[in-house]
Amino acid sequence: MYFWHIKKVNTKKVNFPKQTDFCTFAVQNENMGRILAIDYGQKRVGLAVTDPLQIAANGLDTISVSEVLDYLKRYIEKEPIEKFVVGLPKQMNGEDSDSMQFIRPFVENLRRKFPNIELVYVDERFTSILAHKAMLEGGLKKKDRQNKGLVDKISATIILQTYLETIRHSMSIG
Repeated sequence: MYFWHIKKVNTKKVNFPKQTDFCTFAVQNENMGRILAIDYGQKRVGLAVTDPLQIAANGLDTISVSEVLDYLKRYIEKEPIEKFVVGLPKQMNGEDSDSMQFIRPFVENLRRKFPNIELVYVDERFTSILAHKAMLEGGLKKKDRQNKGLVDKISATIILQTYLETIRHSMSIG
């Protein structure tokens, strides 16, 4: 087995020996922060976060809208966050949905409170449908599938996974 140790490189294409399954590998600064995804709703906010190496997306929590900024502040004091990924609600024609009237003020507050953390949007169309499908395929009982907080957390995880896959895809063709 081969191990690679590169201290400080943002993103680099690495050709691994043929015995591995990797085509490309993101090598980043060992002090990188996590990426945190936000599925912002009118009542609840679903949160998901990557592992420290930014490889996997995991559901973090579901918080009420009124508590989300305080929650994020406490979380960031414990874990470094490199980037926020916010779900961007779009209609089928590509225009912003009505939910943007709630998301814009939140994002402005988020940027004000955490000015040094990059923020990107990811199209969140169909994430709730995909979350319900994942719950169904995962064998959750009907009562558990009706838990809207769980749906929000899974939706945030899907938003984050979509972002990670987009980054990986752009690295493989770049």
